[in-house]
Amino acid sequence: MILSTMLLQAAAGAAIGKVGAAIGAAVAAFAAAFGIGKIGKATMESIARQPESAGNMRTSMIIAAGMIEGAALFAIIVCLLSIIL
Repeated sequence: MILSTMLLQAAAGAAIGKVGAAIGAAVAAFAAAFGIGKIGKATMESIARQPESAGNMRTSMIIAAGMIEGAALFAIIVCLLSIIL
């Protein structure tokens, strides 16, 4: 109830598109954090099962996390540009 009231008050002062863009940026950041957390969890479980291949798994984890970060950064920049423009 309080969140909807805050959103309505924010929408009254700004265009609804700007509120949507702000929510989109927050969702993109949350999704990226969740995805990287799942990658880290899976990598740690894999290393625990096969310690001798830790280097290969760590490298793959870093590459995948970097790609997720890049996509999330792009999404956040698009959302923030839609607020500014």
